[in-house]
Amino acid sequence: MGERGQRRRGSCWWVAGISLLCFVELILAQLRYSVPEEVQVGSSVGNVAKDLGLDISSLTGRRFRIVSGPNHALFQLNQNNGVLYVGKIMDREELCDGTKVCLINLKVVVENPLEIHYVGVEITDVNDHSPTFPDTAQRLQIAENTPPGTRFQIHAARDPDFGTQSVRLYKLSPNDFFDIEVRDSEEDKIPFIVLKKPLDREQKVEHRLVLTALDGGSPSKSGNLNLTITVLDANDNRPVFSKDVYTVSLDENAPIGTLVIKLNATDLDEGSNSEIEYSFGKTQKKKVHDTFELDSVTGEIRVKGKIDFEETELYRLDLQASDKGQPPWTAESRVVIKIKDVNDNKPEIEVTSLSNLIPENSKPGTVISLISVTDRDSGLNGKVICKMSDDVPFDLTPSIEENMYSLVTKGRLDRETVSHYDITITATDCGEPRLSTVKTLSVQVSDVNDNIPVFSQNPFELYLVENNTPGASIFSVSASDNDLNENAAITYHIVRGDGQQGDMTSFLNVNSENGQITALKNFDFETLKTFQFQVVATDSGAPSLSSNVTVNVFILDQNDNAPVILYPLSSNGSAEGVEEIPRNVNAGHLVTKVRAYDADIGYNGWLLFSLQELTDHSLFGLDRYTGQIRTLRSFTETDEAEHKLVILVKDNGNVSLSATATVIVKLVEPKEAFAASDVKSAAKVDDDDNVTFYLMITLGSVSVLFLISIIVLIAMQCSKSTDYTSKYLQETNYDGTLCHSIQYRSGDKRYMLVGPRMSIGSTIVPGSHANTLVLPDRRRTSEESRFVQVDSEETVPATE
Repeated sequence: MGERGQRRRGSCWWVAGISLLCFVELILAQLRYSVPEEVQVGSSVGNVAKDLGLDISSLTGRRFRIVSGPNHALFQLNQNNGVLYVGKIMDREELCDGTKVCLINLKVVVENPLEIHYVGVEITDVNDHSPTFPDTAQRLQIAENTPPGTRFQIHAARDPDFGTQSVRLYKLSPNDFFDIEVRDSEEDKIPFIVLKKPLDREQKVEHRLVLTALDGGSPSKSGNLNLTITVLDANDNRPVFSKDVYTVSLDENAPIGTLVIKLNATDLDEGSNSEIEYSFGKTQKKKVHDTFELDSVTGEIRVKGKIDFEETELYRLDLQASDKGQPPWTAESRVVIKIKDVNDNKPEIEVTSLSNLIPENSKPGTVISLISVTDRDSGLNGKVICKMSDDVPFDLTPSIEENMYSLVTKGRLDRETVSHYDITITATDCGEPRLSTVKTLSVQVSDVNDNIPVFSQNPFELYLVENNTPGASIFSVSASDNDLNENAAITYHIVRGDGQQGDMTSFLNVNSENGQITALKNFDFETLKTFQFQVVATDSGAPSLSSNVTVNVFILDQNDNAPVILYPLSSNGSAEGVEEIPRNVNAGHLVTKVRAYDADIGYNGWLLFSLQELTDHSLFGLDRYTGQIRTLRSFTETDEAEHKLVILVKDNGNVSLSATATVIVKLVEPKEAFAASDVKSAAKVDDDDNVTFYLMITLGSVSVLFLISIIVLIAMQCSKSTDYTSKYLQETNYDGTLCHSIQYRSGDKRYMLVGPRMSIGSTIVPGSHANTLVLPDRRRTSEESRFVQVDSEETVPATE
């Protein structure tokens, strides 16, 4: 064992003529080692990583391994140190019987970047077999008249070892009549015993000899054959073949029973001494007996088993022809059968995949897999053409090494368009008929963050009724992302302003996960009619992508303001006043006009007047729209001199709000009325000045808010491509108080906040609290937008 280990260590050399082939991301190298057969499992063959110049510390991370293939289990790679070692006991004779060089080819792969190396390990022979004969004994019958120099073939010994370890020489035990002679054939040494001098049956009928076969090992091993030679009476002519060597051709896959050749041997003797019997040589291999059969009478050789060119290209048949004389004479001949290849093997496709998952942003030319194609046939039958389907963004790029390809990307990938590819690779040989093999590779395209979130519309319009509940949800925005997983996980946030006056974003919050928007305060239509803010949707990719949307908010009015009495108004602020009229006025005389104001708009700000309390219903009447108090008839002497009128002013909201004013009417004689009028005129001037001052302030505030609303609406419709415009009604004469008139347009409908009377054909929008009208669009195509001019009397009713 020590001697074997020493021999093994001496032969564990490596032939490294490393030829580097650089193709895309593929590096090829070739190493060659040798190791004796029968070495123990775990024995080192060579340090592949060191010989290739690889970093030992990166072997595990780069998946340093042997690619599966024939005999790959014979060896193992240690990823910790890069050593190639024996994985199982190897018998060279079992692996490479009859082959001069027993070479095991391995493919070693490392990744990141991809490298594929070819390692050849030669299994060298050791003298572990002794020569053996087919039988332990052999009998020969030799006629006594056999002339000296005649040769007789003996069973050849076989030694499975190769080269010098196989049978090298034969020795014959000492005797006076026979000598040994050896004839070298292409595969073995065939021994013959040669008659040195004539035999004499009468002196000795039987000769017993021992033939020893020795191999060339050190020390050599041997095997013995016991020869028994019986001396017979003469049969003096031997059979003769027509040729010493016959050469024929036979097609691969020839049917069983096909005639290969018919032998012809003749014998000049007569009778039984000339009858010839054919047989295979004693040393013929078992494979020959399994493949061919020989008719011993006719000499016909026919196919018996499967003829496969890829297994055996050439057969050598040793044949004998023996007569039936006593003793029988034999002749030897050889038949060489050459097998002709036919195209009976399909190409084989082997795929070494780097990964079946490729990012969609991979650059063109990225290597996906390594493809190797083989065909066991030879010549044109073994030449392979490889192609792939045309409807995929991939290509096959040939390598410098024959029948090696790289599967690479040839265009940009988009997972959102196609997320999975089935790539069909077809390998076709050039034989007749052509044979093909189809292999399908599945490639999954992985997602990268290349799509921004998209809102369902931009901008959004929100119509929000004033006095909303703080903290409650007022709106919801939603965006979608065509990417996957975290690349499609969207969060929302509001773009905050600078915190200056008019910035409403500080009073808004958005749920980052579902886009629900809540208001932290309630909005008042009378102070704010419209505003806008922006919501940003951001995905969770790396780097993240985002988009924003504008939300235009329109505050809708609610009946939350009670009417305010402007006249009559006493000095202490109560809605009370005294009016003196002459007793001689006629029916229809204007006593006074009650003035009131409501901060709401539309129906919520449309005021109606009614008499709640009156001393005499036949004397005074009240216009329910204008608030004018007039006499219904002339006064009589029996009418009381003082009358109290309580006027109820209420709006037209869903839940109407109201206020009351008290007017005391005193009847005076005409002279007193004239004198009193002079006194009151001066006081009334002051009162009217105060009323006018407050009225101007109110009108100014309302007008400013109105102009701001109009400017915002004009800016919004200028920035939109859709038909989102503000259209206003044609001028219409209204009786009574028209507090505010603002309209919004969206699509085919116009929204208008009006009062006190509706236009013909208008309808109340359900859920609008009776302050929103929907009017049919009667505008012409070429009609321009214009505003309804509202004067102060239409806005705030007041007495003249």
